[in-house]
Amino acid sequence: MTEYVRKSGSSESVEVTAGQGTSMQVLISSEEAPNFAFRKFVMEPYGGLPKHKNLVEHEQYVLRGSGVIEIAGKVFEITAGDSVFIPSKVPHSYMAGKDGLEFICVVPNEEDKVEIVE
Repeated sequence: MTEYVRKSGSSESVEVTAGQGTSMQVLISSEEAPNFAFRKFVMEPYGGLPKHKNLVEHEQYVLRGSGVIEIAGKVFEITAGDSVFIPSKVPHSYMAGKDGLEFICVVPNEEDKVEIVE
């Protein structure tokens, strides 16, 4: 990556079609950094993502808002300042609270596949 600093608003947000009221912004892509991709998710009030699993782990940091995340069948309330670890291949889902939810998500630059879990 040749840019050491990327200014706010310089990368576009895209709708996450598997979810509801959810967008993702790639802040640093897997093509730009050797080890990790750095993304920001924004969920509108009561938006979220259905239960799914990925081949790669996730590390997340909640920037603002609150919500509920289910990981491996356990439900956790999350709020600004919380950190979340989701192991690879573990089913998880998100539901934002009344004020929405915004978090940073870091994933390793490895092959990933998203599978929706019924």
